[in-house]
Amino acid sequence: MRKLLKIAAIALSLSYPFLVYWGLQHYDASALLPVLLTLLGLRWAIGAKSADRKIVIATLLGVVAIALVWGHQLGLKFYPVMMNLGFLSLFASSLFFPPPIVERLARIKEPNLSPEAMAYTRKVTWLWSVFFLLNGTIAAITALWATDKTWLLYNGFIAYLLIGSLAAGEWLFRQRVIRG
Repeated sequence: MRKLLKIAAIALSLSYPFLVYWGLQHYDASALLPVLLTLLGLRWAIGAKSADRKIVIATLLGVVAIALVWGHQLGLKFYPVMMNLGFLSLFASSLFFPPPIVERLARIKEPNLSPEAMAYTRKVTWLWSVFFLLNGTIAAITALWATDKTWLLYNGFIAYLLIGSLAAGEWLFRQRVIRG
């Protein structure tokens, strides 16, 4: 059951910008809020760690606050912004309360990291922190001032492409560093 919930959460997360864009063309924004609540509920259910659940809670509170103050449509469109803010908080805080998140992830596969590897994971954690800051800023700009189509293009395609490119690029660089 947990695996099925995880698949549903991933599918809903990836399709969220498309669902919102399509939904805003056909329905009132307030009618789409259950989609967001379902997504956040699924993310809560699969969140094994308290950090995962804290991001979900912060996202929910942020989106609800934005929806109440500036309208349901903006609240829906701010979901990517809040997720980036949550991941920025997670990654950046781990730099000040070690070990950095990337080191924690690396130790799952390699428990005995060298000092050089630990320094590398710290740099990669900084890189992801900067990425989430920039990505969240662009997501906010598209939510506030861009057309719905531009918001969809960035948050439903370009942002995913950038995340994948950064992850793949970092992995390729790491393989090169490991080989020497």
